[in-house]
Amino acid sequence: MTETIEPIARRALQDAVIDRIKRMIENGALLPGARIPERQLCAQLGVSRTPLREAFQVLSARGILELQPGRGAVVRRLPPDEVDQMFEVLEVLEALAAERACGVMSDEALARIRALHDRMMSAYRARNRSRFFALNEEIHDEIVRASGSPVLQHVCASLGDHVRRIRYMSRITDGQWKTAVREHQAIIKALEARDARAAGKVLRQHLRTKRNRVKDLLA
Repeated sequence: MTETIEPIARRALQDAVIDRIKRMIENGALLPGARIPERQLCAQLGVSRTPLREAFQVLSARGILELQPGRGAVVRRLPPDEVDQMFEVLEVLEALAAERACGVMSDEALARIRALHDRMMSAYRARNRSRFFALNEEIHDEIVRASGSPVLQHVCASLGDHVRRIRYMSRITDGQWKTAVREHQAIIKALEARDARAAGKVLRQHLRTKRNRVKDLLA
């Protein structure tokens, strides 16, 4: 049977709406407990309420939103113990990825990580927080890929939305931002030295710092 175009276009629209909502949550524009402004978002995206509400259903099923009678779609609050558990898992996975990467990554993979780091530092000097955090995300993803482990990549990808949500909330102080920069400088130094022990240690510390920051924000 010949596939029609309409379902593909509809799926692409829904995915675009889902992506926009997720980004608003990740960058702190929508905080836990906040209601999604339907009318405003429809106007911004140029869509009707039907694809928006379809996106709400998908995000609700993923545990990102809650659909509440009388309030509509609300960003789900993350219980502190759930945040702790996510970071515990993330510490193990990313430390392992960094340790493996030190032993198996190619010079080309290391060069890609260094290039991303340099661009992230440029964003920091320009005080461009959104660009900084986008490049930060790319670096962490690239380290996991550099581990050469399809299993690690699959597990990290499956955590997906929740991990990005807790990791990249951008409401941080200048002091916390400086700490994040220092930690990333230590990460790149360990990777370039191919020092697996140091890389694993600094990744764990980096994520513990983030855990405390996110818990303070959620409190």
